[in-house]
Amino acid sequence: MPAEARGDWTPAQRRLHWWTACLVVIAFPLGWIMVGISLDQLFLKFALYQLHKTIGILVFVLVLARLTVRSRRGRPAWDATLFAWQRRAAETMHALLYVLLVGVPLLGYLTAATAPARIPTLFLGVLPIPHIVGADAFWFDILRQTHRALAVLLVALGFGHAVAAIVNHLNGHPGLTVMWTGREPRMSSGSAARSPRSAGQRTPTTPPAARSRARPRGPRAAPRSRSWPPRPASPR
Repeated sequence: MPAEARGDWTPAQRRLHWWTACLVVIAFPLGWIMVGISLDQLFLKFALYQLHKTIGILVFVLVLARLTVRSRRGRPAWDATLFAWQRRAAETMHALLYVLLVGVPLLGYLTAATAPARIPTLFLGVLPIPHIVGADAFWFDILRQTHRALAVLLVALGFGHAVAAIVNHLNGHPGLTVMWTGREPRMSSGSAARSPRSAGQRTPTTPPAARSRARPRGPRAAPRSRSWPPRPASPR
């Protein structure tokens, strides 16, 4: 199916979008908090690490599900009022977000797998996830720094994406409404009549001559009745 074959987002696509966004918002500050906790609170530190890993796994799975649904169901057409550069910028940002949403959790998993401390990865705190690579201090340091830098980039792009969506929404573009409700807002007859003027377009005007010709005319007045027989002219 073409990428823009549908006229609205499916409920699955909208839920996957908002679930992913909420999990990223939770995972990012959690990562900084868990690193800052001292070893004196070892149990809390371990629990937060496992929660962070669980969220990362969920984000990875949800993004793969989003890509699968989108390849089958497509997405709504872009707003026709967007300029060409705005559409290209949005497409580029969306592509980068998808790459980061897949890459950052994957780097987090590899960071945990190569950690010299050999801390297990427990999904939901109980289900062990096997590490496909062994501990390696050299790769652990590289992967940890890369994971942190790309996580910051992901949040920065996500914040920019959210700000752009809000600004476009305030300017009358339906993108945010479509993602929230699944459909474009319906315009009332009054707003539809005012849409060209509100969009900054000049409404076509009718020349005065054409308006006078197009103006409906009423019935012609009846001619004045003449008295019969005619009155004789008065003598001078």
